[in-house]
Amino acid sequence: MRKIFFMSLLTVGTVAFDAIETPFGKTDKIVGGAATYIAWSASYFSKLINIVSVIGDDFDMKELELLKNENGSNKNRGKVDTRGIDIKEGKKSFFWSGKYHMDMNSRDTLITDLNVLMEFNPIVPDDYQSSDILLLGNIDPALQIKVMEQLQSRPKLIVMDTMNFWMDIAWDNLIKAISMVDVLTINDAEARQLSKEHSLVKAAKKILKMGPKFLIIKKGEHGALLFHDNNVFFAPALPLEDVFDPTGAGDTFAGGFCGFLDKTRDISFDNMKRAIIYGSAMASFCVEKFGTERLKELSHKDIEQRVQDFIDLVQFDIEIED
Repeated sequence: MRKIFFMSLLTVGTVAFDAIETPFGKTDKIVGGAATYIAWSASYFSKLINIVSVIGDDFDMKELELLKNENGSNKNRGKVDTRGIDIKEGKKSFFWSGKYHMDMNSRDTLITDLNVLMEFNPIVPDDYQSSDILLLGNIDPALQIKVMEQLQSRPKLIVMDTMNFWMDIAWDNLIKAISMVDVLTINDAEARQLSKEHSLVKAAKKILKMGPKFLIIKKGEHGALLFHDNNVFFAPALPLEDVFDPTGAGDTFAGGFCGFLDKTRDISFDNMKRAIIYGSAMASFCVEKFGTERLKELSHKDIEQRVQDFIDLVQFDIEIED
């Protein structure tokens, strides 16, 4: 596949508050939301990330200013355009609270206050229409469809995240949304639910017939799988000594994945394999502190060293015996 020049990356998703408890600590309200994690992660690769979201006037504007990096004070990051975030006066931002179990793979949702998300009507500004990568965060598939139908021309690549909740309550719209995208990212349990197949290989074949050209199946601490036609690539997860908070790791992965594709201007299967590694590296940083705190302090040297750690993890020489 030929290389393509990407102007920018557009993401649509939540900008929100979280309150998190894990076996290693707890937080009061901190900044979260899919689009927040995506933008922080992608900004270490892309020169410009555009966000479409909605918040209340209770949101911390200092956090938005930090995310924007408008004056380029953080030379490691690109800029984030937040003009597509609708601020609802007198309303409260989306809030989620959860408690993780000891294995960190399972959690209990304690509070879900949709607040402004109940009236989210995503509008893509004219300035964002030239974005060549669209990354749809995990929101109602009806809204994902609405965003895609607003675009004056199809982006070079459309990436979509979703979850089992939408499989339970919005099946028809979900299937329609999936048929419109190039890359779908889901976890292993969701792949099995969507396909009604236990084998992930069989599940991938069924899901690819639904429309996407590429499928990423995330397996948490066990890595990620990339499927395209009859090709399969597996990327391991990096064993970490400290895992404090897995919230946002999947969104951070998606942001790093798309940001790398944007930076390298190449959406071939081979380059997507590299993007999987970079996305996994960014996710491994995310879990080391609560919320977006670890993502705020990275350098390009940190990222390249973490990618090298992934390479060292799987690289080996072996001689095949006759």
